[in-house]
Amino acid sequence: MSPMPSPHVVDRVRNIPLYRESVARGDFPILEKAQIAQGFPDNWMTPALAGALATGEAEYVLSTGTNHARMQLIRPPLFLLRSYYRLWSEHPDLRATWEADGKRISLTTVLATEHVARVNAKNPAATPGARWLDDRTLYLNRVHDPAHWDRPDVCRMLAEIREIADAHPSGTYHLDCSGPHLAHLVRKLDAWDLWDDFPLPGSIVHAYEYTPLNVRALLRDRFDCPVVDLFGSTELGYLYSSDPRTGRYRPHLRDMSVELVPVAPGSGIHSLIVTSLRNPFMPLVRYRSGDCVRTADDSTDPGLITAFCGREKELLDTPQGPVAQADLDAHVTAVSDRVLIFRVVEAPASAGDVQGRTTLEYVTFDDEPLDAARSRRLAETVQDLLGRECAPVHRTHVPIGRSGKYAWLERSR
Repeated sequence: MSPMPSPHVVDRVRNIPLYRESVARGDFPILEKAQIAQGFPDNWMTPALAGALATGEAEYVLSTGTNHARMQLIRPPLFLLRSYYRLWSEHPDLRATWEADGKRISLTTVLATEHVARVNAKNPAATPGARWLDDRTLYLNRVHDPAHWDRPDVCRMLAEIREIADAHPSGTYHLDCSGPHLAHLVRKLDAWDLWDDFPLPGSIVHAYEYTPLNVRALLRDRFDCPVVDLFGSTELGYLYSSDPRTGRYRPHLRDMSVELVPVAPGSGIHSLIVTSLRNPFMPLVRYRSGDCVRTADDSTDPGLITAFCGREKELLDTPQGPVAQADLDAHVTAVSDRVLIFRVVEAPASAGDVQGRTTLEYVTFDDEPLDAARSRRLAETVQDLLGRECAPVHRTHVPIGRSGKYAWLERSR
């Protein structure tokens, strides 16, 4: 029998068709993404929801599709943005730029930018421009792979940042980013000596995807302002932010609760299971977000979360148990602080090679390969982790995924 939600949660969902059997049975199994989509929207429809859709209090949206197939949702207008703004305004390390009325400039996946443009295409009078989500948030990126930004791309983005910074009395703004995207911008500014054209932000949040440890270190080193890791999702809003003082994550779980479930018996990696009433039109009960976490003592105590370590669908099975993106990242970082991006590439098995070849492709900050000694150490530490040979291969470019995020694992077909 699965854990029973609180009576308050049960009362909130008892009239929703999706949950009726669970309410009657007194058993709420883990809710998967496929169940949300199956029979949509009838599986969510109540008279109250139908009324909200008719008045505009609720709207149909599509998730951006950057972590999984695009999913239809029903939610209040600007649901995710309001969740972000609440966290920004309350976070002790970030709220100074909020209270100063700084603009939020977002440098992230092109899919997110295109999503904003689609929203504005439906209601062009609602915002000042196609890439403005509202009067406070501008999305910058217009190129799928940030490694392919050319000088005009970068100069255009710098000019847009400069215009916003110059319009503020103190020149401040809040930079919201995907960590690897900002790392690529840092590399471009270095290569083309453009730092004088870049007004520095008053605070930085990196979200949207897993940010490698070396990238986090780069951002802390190059920016003299708070740099916070933020975790959330399109359907849930924002749930946790990093606390540099403790090395753990600060919860922001208003109208929510969290469970951790080991992904395999004895594993220290846990699936994040969320119950959320934050979206009144699609409350989610024991919903599998698809994200994995680790805790300080490997227990299932959500109060001890120390890392959001990647996506559950990207776990790699090994003789020692499942391995997550963050596990490999820790091993790579221990060998070299010069690695920017990496991925494991599995080649299909062939005759006489049952396991198939595995390589670790990596890009360095300076585009120079690791020396022979570090390359050997990298091969050894990755082999110890994965239980298979994995030859390091230096690249000057590792392509970004179709989603606009980096995948750490390229499986054999």
